[in-house]
Amino acid sequence: MMVLSILSCCLPRRHGQGKKWKQIEEAATQLDTYPSWNSPDNTLILQGFEWHVPSDGQHWRRLRRALPGLKAIGVDHVWVPPGCKGMDPAGNGYDIYDLYDLGEFDQKGSRRTKWGTREELNELMHEAQKLGMGVYWDAVLNHKAGADYPERCRAVKVDPERRNAEISTPLAIDGWVGFDFAGRGDLYSPMKYHWQHFSGVDWDDRSKENAIFRILGPDKDWAHDVSTEKGNFDYLMFADLDLSHPEVRADLLNWGTWITRELSLAGMRLDAAKHFSTGFQKAFIEHVRKTANPDFFVMGEYWTGNVRELVSYLEEMQYTVSAYDVPLVNKFSTLSRMRGADLRDILNGTLVQRKPAHAVTIVTNHDTQPGQMMDTPVASSFKPLAYALILLRKEGQPSLFYGDLYGIRANVKRPMVPACNGQLPILTQARKHFAYGEQQDYFDAPNSIGFVRYGNARHRSGLACLISNAGPASKRMYVGPGHMNEEWTNLLRPHAPSVIIDKGGYGEFATPNPGMSVSVWVDSAAVGRVNLLEDFDVNIYDPR
Repeated sequence: MMVLSILSCCLPRRHGQGKKWKQIEEAATQLDTYPSWNSPDNTLILQGFEWHVPSDGQHWRRLRRALPGLKAIGVDHVWVPPGCKGMDPAGNGYDIYDLYDLGEFDQKGSRRTKWGTREELNELMHEAQKLGMGVYWDAVLNHKAGADYPERCRAVKVDPERRNAEISTPLAIDGWVGFDFAGRGDLYSPMKYHWQHFSGVDWDDRSKENAIFRILGPDKDWAHDVSTEKGNFDYLMFADLDLSHPEVRADLLNWGTWITRELSLAGMRLDAAKHFSTGFQKAFIEHVRKTANPDFFVMGEYWTGNVRELVSYLEEMQYTVSAYDVPLVNKFSTLSRMRGADLRDILNGTLVQRKPAHAVTIVTNHDTQPGQMMDTPVASSFKPLAYALILLRKEGQPSLFYGDLYGIRANVKRPMVPACNGQLPILTQARKHFAYGEQQDYFDAPNSIGFVRYGNARHRSGLACLISNAGPASKRMYVGPGHMNEEWTNLLRPHAPSVIIDKGGYGEFATPNPGMSVSVWVDSAAVGRVNLLEDFDVNIYDPR
């Protein structure tokens, strides 16, 4: 390996820079006094699906086979899709029919779900437990779909753009709100659903009219503790559950305990969190933590680009959940498509900046991937930069996207290739082995930003990361005198010249690539002490 010796301590410092270097050096002198010195190992979530996973019933098997490799690259928790029976056997589960059918009963044209059978799900869970990996369930609690029959009820039409504004007099409608779950019967739950258990529908079978109808009845209305978008955003789709109804509440609370115990779940994602009562969300989380898992982790999908709304949601939830950093996703998308965009403010106005302990950071997910309703394109050349920022920094809980790790199957003949030129597993392993301790930012140039992680008691190496969106760049960064004379390697370009840390603890780190690029530097000796997986198998559709 070639070695590039950098004697940056001997180079003249620019006027006014001496004080800055002194402050940086002093801040790193007592690392063992910070909580991060003895912090637990980093964790990483994988979203274990993308929208176009084949409807072949093999997905639970795919994930089970993939788990050892995922564990090896630093994945600790897998967020699985909603595996409850939907109204369409090929659907992704957000068209929820029966929460208690996990691919066990012959209902809605199939025994299995799109993802597989209950037995295959159990095998996946067993493998995850054996490997010490947690599983997060995608919980769809706001609505039901695929009713078994319509029922007559009273309702009023509302303005689709202002759901709190009535645009008709009360009328009789036939809404698809009757659920008897004949294939399951009373097993696991005797609850059957009728019109009084819902607050709205979008179809009147009597008049054959598609509209948003608010169902009328004693003490019945839209929930008031939801997003105020469109006046009141309680109604999203299908038959909207009335979560103020005591029978509905009791059944959903029972389900939360049942599925968490049945599958030994480590947590949940609450789908459409902006569309259903935060009061019920709090009650649900408290109940599951009390009855099934006191350490239950919850991600609320409150999708808004307004960071103030996200913070308000966390406050209303009394910080019992984490939320997706949508403003950060939007920034990634915008900056990735701007030539020479200024990177210095990339974290400003984001949830990970405001509430880092409760921010789930993502680059892409199933809703933002190409062709979806919330399609938020992040240029492929920018994805390494974005993933370096969410995986290697101190703040936030990152979630890796299945479609970025394995590719997207929208076109089976020409599936999209894995993101980051297949180097995502290197970045995830850099997170697991090296991204620890205090952090020093070098966000001091419009088109090149960097940061250093100083390491901690169990992970002494730390790392240096340099990001550029305008071609070759270099940056003098302080890693500490304890690394004097060490040779540091660029994990993403291991055959490139190394950097020698000078006697003052500085290195001159460079990213020589044209266009957008990332370099992640670590102590070469530390790389030799950990077991890095060098050949990650992305062929998840191999039938082995």
